[in-house]
Amino acid sequence: MRHDEWLTTLNDLQQRGESCVLVTVVEHHGSTPRDSGSKMVVTADRCYHTIGGGNLEFQALAQARTLLHSAAPATRLERFPLAARLGQCCGGSATLLFEPLVQRQPLIAVFGAGHVGRALVTLLATLPCRIHWVDSRAAEFPAVLPPGVVQQVAEEPEEVVATLPPGSYFVVLTHDHPLDLALSEQILRRDDFRYFGLIGSATKRKRFDYRLSGKGISDAGLQRMRCPIGLPDVTGKLPAEIAVAIAGEIIACYQADRKNLA
Repeated sequence: MRHDEWLTTLNDLQQRGESCVLVTVVEHHGSTPRDSGSKMVVTADRCYHTIGGGNLEFQALAQARTLLHSAAPATRLERFPLAARLGQCCGGSATLLFEPLVQRQPLIAVFGAGHVGRALVTLLATLPCRIHWVDSRAAEFPAVLPPGVVQQVAEEPEEVVATLPPGSYFVVLTHDHPLDLALSEQILRRDDFRYFGLIGSATKRKRFDYRLSGKGISDAGLQRMRCPIGLPDVTGKLPAEIAVAIAGEIIACYQADRKNLA
């Protein structure tokens, strides 16, 4: 690894809005897998670069991911005696610095790559958020995606709902009413989302309320579904106008969250 390759990794993760922990060997004594200055970057599901492998790296990965999942991750320094604590044949010790680099950006899952979906994603990509864009039709996605957007072609888009983290924002804009209903049911059953908006009229809302309640969704759950979607004062039927109304509602939601955390 080039001595500065980890910087490229951190930059790529920042562009994607993905949280990570930078693990650095800040001090070593005796025989160790890697010398001081070696670095590893750990995300929730991947590891980039290495601090030498073996039990030291295994323990460092576990501690880094514990930090990522903690409510208030903080920098920490820990010494690892390799033989006594980890059973490695190296007889030395290493001191590791764990630096959590947490991206407090909302993850917005947009289902549907039609005209409104494309207009909305183009707009959301200019905001401090991460976007997961899902459709079953690969041809509907643009050839070049805006920065911070991850595209997923899924035969069964409703199955994607369970894979997204708690606190996600869900926007359903598909071309298919039965799919909208299936997505709505899966999202409402999670009950750990921050926002859920469904495109459609007041008539569609009534029809979906009736069908979803018949599937066991509570009245309190149904009240969390925004349909019709978007700020009511922003009117218009053009894709760009609808996108602005939806984006405005999402912005109001995450700005309220930041104010509450301040």
